[in-house]
Amino acid sequence: MKKKIVNLSFEDQNQIVGNLVIPEKSTSIIIFAHGSGSTGTSYRNQVLGQALNNNGFGTLLFDLLTEDEKQIDSKSENIIGMIPGITLNKFNIKLLSKRLKTITEWVRKNNDTQNLDIGYFGASTGTAAALYAATSFRNIKALVSRSGRTDLVDKKTLSDIRCPCLFIVAEHDKKVIDINKKTLRQLNVKDKRIEIIKGASHLFDEQGKINEVADQSVSWFNRYLGRTD
Repeated sequence: MKKKIVNLSFEDQNQIVGNLVIPEKSTSIIIFAHGSGSTGTSYRNQVLGQALNNNGFGTLLFDLLTEDEKQIDSKSENIIGMIPGITLNKFNIKLLSKRLKTITEWVRKNNDTQNLDIGYFGASTGTAAALYAATSFRNIKALVSRSGRTDLVDKKTLSDIRCPCLFIVAEHDKKVIDINKKTLRQLNVKDKRIEIIKGASHLFDEQGKINEVADQSVSWFNRYLGRTD
């Protein structure tokens, strides 16, 4: 299994660091788009990444925001009600999707990954970034969302999605369930589904629930991405 740290620079001079893992004989890679409050080293992402690696999928886990940008958000949240029009970086979907596109271009050109099928795993606002990015790359084979903020994606973009999409939501996350059901109706793709994890809340912190998310994700990617058999 190949593991390496990846450093990427952007046009705005910012840099982010990611973790690349490629199992032996892997034919596909899942690029993670984390949402607000989640990082590449979070317990949830570690469980998901390990499950995918164990099933032969490569993974690339990046934080789409820099540490400085996350600190700015933390400070801004304390005054956001006093400054009309302020937008937190974690809700700047244009910024997040632009960075995800740059990461995807890197995957398509890098010697270790250029021949691998690509899938997206998005969480919260990262799902919105993944949906926008998916319209720019026709070779995205599948997309899985966890608690996705799909309400941050316009109808035109949703109508342009071509890859199979799975939306995983928690039973007790009623608002996100409603949002994802609406998105499901707006998608034109043939293969689309919403999976509601019983007994789970938004972050799937309950015992065993993030493992259920992992099982559903592995199953979906197995259907649409290259296999290692």
